[in-house]
Amino acid sequence: MRHARDFAVTVLVLGLLGGAAGVLWSLLAPRPPYVMTKQGPLLADPSTQALIAADGWFAVVTGVLGLVCGAAGYILSRRGRPLAVVLGLAAGGLLGGYLTLVVGQAVNLGARSVTAAGPGMTLIPGPLELTAWGVMCAWPLLAVGLFFALEGVAGYRDSPLRRPFGGQDPYGPLSAYDISGK
Repeated sequence: MRHARDFAVTVLVLGLLGGAAGVLWSLLAPRPPYVMTKQGPLLADPSTQALIAADGWFAVVTGVLGLVCGAAGYILSRRGRPLAVVLGLAAGGLLGGYLTLVVGQAVNLGARSVTAAGPGMTLIPGPLELTAWGVMCAWPLLAVGLFFALEGVAGYRDSPLRRPFGGQDPYGPLSAYDISGK
């Protein structure tokens, strides 16, 4: 029962952080410029760097949160139930990334300034979107990866294999050797 509670709390906390991350992503990421035409809005410059910058800001925001959550999960799971927390970090990181995307697109708080288009053309800031869907995995991968790295360092530090000969005397006890030559 404790494992299920730890899993659920981890997923819930990361989901709530995903909503806050969506607002932060919406504030930081630039909007691509769109031109209003008779057919509707069209992307003004298909090679605009704003599309790439939005993906980069998403990766930065969720990646930093992944590292923070991985470290916090490791510290808080020292009680003896790390498996539930690791699974919660993976599932909660996916949920948090998805909620970051949904909230960031819905809130739309970023910069509204767009360069002038010329006479007769109206540029408007476009919606916030992801074009590189692989960045959705930044949060869970960094959270779980840091958790396992910290667990590996702690396991190595406590391991008897870290000491020469596995912590055992290679010559055995001194009483087993006949020092007098008899």
